Amino acid sequence: MDMLIFNTWHWWTHTKSSQPWDYMEERGKLYKDMNRLIAFYKGLTTWARWVNRNVDPSKTKVFFQGISPTHYEGKDWNEPSKSCSSETQPFFGVKYPAGMPLSALVVNRVLSRIKKPVYLLDITLLSQYRKDAHPAYYSMHNGLDCSHWCLPGLPDTWNELLYTALFS
Repeated sequence: MDMLIFNTWHWWTHTKSSQPWDYMEERGKLYKDMNRLIAFYKGLTTWARWVNRNVDPSKTKVFFQGISPTHYEGKDWNEPSKSCSSETQPFFGVKYPAGMPLSALVVNRVLSRIKKPVYLLDITLLSQYRKDAHPAYYSMHNGLDCSHWCLPGLPDTWNELLYTALFS
């Protein structure tokens, strides 16, 4: 079985010296920078057009990995902490206080318009609940690393969703 697995958003958040590009181009016009959500939407829309034009669903399954939210501000989970740097417990509650990240809403909007089947491996809400699952607290890493996961749960769930989608 052929499959394509796409993952983005992480690179759209980088700014200044960590930005992996110098310019963005749209219809021949160059931009030094733009609002990240708008750029993300434009990029995903271009990707969606590519999927619609080039993917044969009888031969290829397309997957999109959900958004990995950050935990830079404790107010997102109703705590006074400034970040997740010392968090050792997940968020316990029925509803995550910060709500769905805007980037996830962009993904849902674009995916709803694709004509070809795309399987969303959505662990965004689970990711929000796991404010404790970043490697910074458990390693010698200096600084926050709120976009990578090291503890069981998140990557395991993503793999289980992928496995189920492949064999269902």
